[in-house]
Amino acid sequence: MVEAVRAALREALQAPADDPTVRLAEYPREQFSLPYPDRHSDRYTLVEVTMFAGRSMDTKRRLYDAIVRRLATFEVPPSDVLIVLHEPLMENWAVNGGLPASEVDLGFRVDI
Repeated sequence: MVEAVRAALREALQAPADDPTVRLAEYPREQFSLPYPDRHSDRYTLVEVTMFAGRSMDTKRRLYDAIVRRLATFEVPPSDVLIVLHEPLMENWAVNGGLPASEVDLGFRVDI
């Protein structure tokens, strides 16, 4: 699943192949409150993406589609996928030893 989400991020956001950091946290059913249990199965998957602010709505739609499509290969139904984007401004990211990301050449565009 980690590689599936990484691939979706690279595809939709046009980020370098080694850029996206993905963390997988799995919880036993008894440690997770399933929202709307009548609508979701035990395959329910919450994907939270923290990324630089500035992507267009079309890019975000491509990201949503790519994540859902790639998770389907793990038999996660589209209705069991919830995606939440967190988009702090670039000035709120410290990279390359503590420099504001807004002042660094990242090697890729954010305004897509």
